[in-house]
Amino acid sequence: MHDRTYNWQNAILPLSSSIREAISCLDETSLKIVLAIDEKQKFVGTVTDGDIRRGILSGIDLNESISKILKKDSVTCNVTMAKNEALNLMREHSVDQIPVIDIEDYLVGLYLRDFLEVKNEISNPIVVMAGGMGTRLNSLTEICPKPMLKVMGKPILEHIVEKGLSEGFKKYIFSIHHLGNVIEDYFKDGSEFGVEIEYVYEESPLGTVGALSLLKGRLTMPFVLTNGDVLTNLNYAALLDFHMNTHSSMTMVVGTHEIQNPFGVVQLDNETVVDYLEKPVITSFINSGIYALDPSALEPLKAGQQCDMPELFRLLRSSNKSVFAYPLHEKWIDIGRPSDFERANLGIVDG
Repeated sequence: MHDRTYNWQNAILPLSSSIREAISCLDETSLKIVLAIDEKQKFVGTVTDGDIRRGILSGIDLNESISKILKKDSVTCNVTMAKNEALNLMREHSVDQIPVIDIEDYLVGLYLRDFLEVKNEISNPIVVMAGGMGTRLNSLTEICPKPMLKVMGKPILEHIVEKGLSEGFKKYIFSIHHLGNVIEDYFKDGSEFGVEIEYVYEESPLGTVGALSLLKGRLTMPFVLTNGDVLTNLNYAALLDFHMNTHSSMTMVVGTHEIQNPFGVVQLDNETVVDYLEKPVITSFINSGIYALDPSALEPLKAGQQCDMPELFRLLRSSNKSVFAYPLHEKWIDIGRPSDFERANLGIVDG
């Protein structure tokens, strides 16, 4: 395994580590897996990206040990297995990583499907909603559309395109309105950036998803949708795979937000105190502004009419269309306020 260009050792954590520490490990390594070892340094199992997302949805305490979500029967291979055999094993078991162990169960490496398979171009498009006014950013967006504000030296939109391109996405559709000519003059047809870019023009503001009505009939396969002011290291391809595997109409990427009550909370049953909680933390799921959609999800939209995402969600649910949640544990920031813009330029993002 000496020829790997990633440092798989960084994915190793003691079994006593918390789920929160595992999330940090996943974010830092981008390997989508944590390799757990016992006190004797022997391999005992794995925690994958999917294991953590399922745990978040179930409401698990992130301070719990990773043993709560550990997969002890993980697929492994021995040091003598050739790369092509390891790749076949991954395909057979539908996994993207296989730990390599010796006869005494010590870790000696990690095979990744991304490194063994040739990365194919993804034909599904990424649609970016880039037409907003950005009024909360005050004077910053008077002469520059919000998606073109520079973060760490380049426009937010360019970060989104580069992120998608690194995963194989080469087709993009930008919905533009406010100072849309600035965006179009910068990106043109996308060829300078190694991608293909088409534009949808909102003659008047159509809300957060109304511009999708202009794409009915043009989109023939599932697509990723993102707001043009969101930066994340979420894997768009993994989101799209999840969406297609669940056959849902829409998949919504959801983060978590915690609010601590500054007071002790008393629960009553008439005059009887039945419980007392000291400054409890309330955790809520929040919309991240990133989605995957099937073209059929656009059917309720009326051409050229304003529509926001909550309304589209209700229209889909009223038609018995399925909407799934994809829990976000990756770094993420919605650049909606001047303070968000400052944090982004300092490299400070949530997660």
